[in-house]
Amino acid sequence: MRESAFQNKVINYLKQHDVWYVKYWAGSKFTKEGIPDILACIDGTFHGIELKNETGTPSKLQLYNIRKIQENGGEAYVLRPQDYEEWKERWFR
Repeated sequence: MRESAFQNKVINYLKQHDVWYVKYWAGSKFTKEGIPDILACIDGTFHGIELKNETGTPSKLQLYNIRKIQENGGEAYVLRPQDYEEWKERWFR
C-alpha cells in the first residue's frame, strides 16, 4: 500500500472516532523536521504517529523525536499497514 493511501485510511479512522488530530506538514522554513506525520490526542493521551509503508525506514531524526515523545509521557511509534488492525484494537476499544 502506498504511504499516501495508508495515511488517508488512518486519518479517516481518526475522523470516524472523533479524535483530535493534525497532519503535520514539514518542509517549510516555519516547520520543524522529523516530527511524526500525525499528532493526535487519543483518549487523553498524546500520540505521535509516524506512517511508513511496509518497507519504509524512519530517519534518525524521526526516531529521536519518537523517543523524546515517549520520554515525556506520550505515545509515539511507527505505524505500518500490516500493524493497522492491531493498532485499532489497542487504542480504540
